[in-house]
Amino acid sequence: MEKKELPNSTLILVFGILSILGCCCYGVLGIVFGIIALVMSKRAIEIYSAEPELYTGYQNVKTGRILAIIGLVLSSLSIIVSIISLIFFGGFGAWQDAMEEISRQYGG
Repeated sequence: MEKKELPNSTLILVFGILSILGCCCYGVLGIVFGIIALVMSKRAIEIYSAEPELYTGYQNVKTGRILAIIGLVLSSLSIIVSIISLIFFGGFGAWQDAMEEISRQYGG
């Protein structure tokens, strides 16, 4: 019997790579692509586990899953760092000061 490619194995790998690259976009894209890759890889692993002799491309699924996990961790760290920098380095404070100044000038 001829082996066929595991469904979405290449796409899982691509989404895993995009999850790592997406951590540079404040982490949001990395989390989105990482979650999609993990969900798709879970389904692909279930299919492969049922009949491993029928499919190829399992290595792409494993690699994509690992990259998705790494991308999720990096994206989470990126979001945490962004929030901390907003809080401690004047992001919210500067905005609040500007709103108080405007209310003093125009509010009485």
